[in-house]
Amino acid sequence: MICWNKVGYVAGGFLLGSYGLKLLGSRDAKSLYTHCTAAVLRMKDEVVKDYTTIKENAEDIGAAAKDINEKRRMEYEAQMIEDARAILAEAEAAAEKG
Repeated sequence: MICWNKVGYVAGGFLLGSYGLKLLGSRDAKSLYTHCTAAVLRMKDEVVKDYTTIKENAEDIGAAAKDINEKRRMEYEAQMIEDARAILAEAEAAAEKG
């Protein structure tokens, strides 16, 4: 027994698909695709600009952080040398007394 509902769905799908292909290939549809593609390209350009700005800012922050760490390291080493000199001075003073 043939189920006419299913046959009707298949035929309707075929007709809709055929009409859909013609609709997708029409001049108006191509114009729509062109405008959408242009919008996507503009958006891509904006994203690239934003990415470049963020990347440059991150590089600047990284360089500043390296400078801060280098300065702290040098100050720490200078403090260690100063502390060592103070300890040596105390040891020499104790040796002179003793």
